[in-house]
Amino acid sequence: PPPPFPRGATPAPPRRSDEMPPSPSTIKHHPSSVNLELLTSLLREGKEKQLVKFLSKELSCVSMPLAKRLVAELQWAADTPVDTLQDKQIVALYQLLRDATFGNPSASCLSPVGEYNMRLGIIKELRPDLVATHQESACVVEGHPAVIEAGVCLGGRDAKPGITVYRFANRIPLLFEGGGDVATVVSKKRIAWANYKIRHTQDKIGVFVSLVSTKVPFKGTGKEYIGDDIPEVREAVKRAIEKCCLQLKAKIVKQRALADEREKKKNLTKYIPDVSRALIGMMSQLAEAGGEAGGGRQRARPRDAEHDALLEQVRAKRLKEEDLSEKLRVHVETCDAANALETVEAGKRGARLLLQDLYLSPLDEATELLPEVQHPLFALKLHARALHAERA
Repeated sequence: PPPPFPRGATPAPPRRSDEMPPSPSTIKHHPSSVNLELLTSLLREGKEKQLVKFLSKELSCVSMPLAKRLVAELQWAADTPVDTLQDKQIVALYQLLRDATFGNPSASCLSPVGEYNMRLGIIKELRPDLVATHQESACVVEGHPAVIEAGVCLGGRDAKPGITVYRFANRIPLLFEGGGDVATVVSKKRIAWANYKIRHTQDKIGVFVSLVSTKVPFKGTGKEYIGDDIPEVREAVKRAIEKCCLQLKAKIVKQRALADEREKKKNLTKYIPDVSRALIGMMSQLAEAGGEAGGGRQRARPRDAEHDALLEQVRAKRLKEEDLSEKLRVHVETCDAANALETVEAGKRGARLLLQDLYLSPLDEATELLPEVQHPLFALKLHARALHAERA
């Protein structure tokens, strides 16, 4: 068979996304994250000669006043040289850094995949009916920053009823020992799925949890799962999954409301022939009775003229069952359209949307585009002249 690509050609598969994860930056060690060996190495190889300057410049989240208070807590002189510290003194300093409270480290050293790319990946692999993603703000685990990202989807290709958990650590999938992982335990035991209109035993639920950190808290030497005994990670995973479930709940409620409207319309349309037949029969009897009585009414009632005209059409065979069925069908369609419009308007008022005109123009090679704007649902590129027109 012929080769899939011409000789010398390089295959270039289409990109799923043009948005790259943020590049990590270098930060200093957090005092709570250093161990005894690392602290000793930093003291021996650091450029600062005094202990106070070493603490404030070689470690993050330590200001000069805080460094002086730490040294005073050890009852050492503020100008204590670093190279004179003995092993026992380094151990005492290490214990103090473990017991003291510091600010949270910066999460700029992490490179999470992002909600947008996670959503695209879930859609590409599973093709679910509904999908929601969320990225939690950075938390701290033993002095190391960590970011939890979660995604929850319903339905999908080759999905099975129940909860299926997909786990990632620093964007690498974890394939083994998933039963004790924090993502599995939280999703199966700590989430009240019924509160979000989701049936966890019948619906096809996919749960994606990604943890990005400078030190992933693995359990065991195999590094195959993250334990459920770390409160910061456990609560962050639970919050992220619940935020995804809230997004899905709003979509499920809308879908069920639309399904109820369709079922209501279907039922009304189903009984239109029977209602038309009953109405025609009743009006035929009224027309015959009215003709025999000769119209001897004692008191006029509202809309008597319309009723008499309608009975006259029935008496003259100008109003038939088919005509009445068609009028009822048109009335049902009109009411359905009015309800749909009212629902849309109510949604707009609730979301406080500001409607603006949108114009589309053809592109050419000379068109200058602004940087792409990424959103969890779409990617948008604007003309540069649109910005100039707005400024003008």
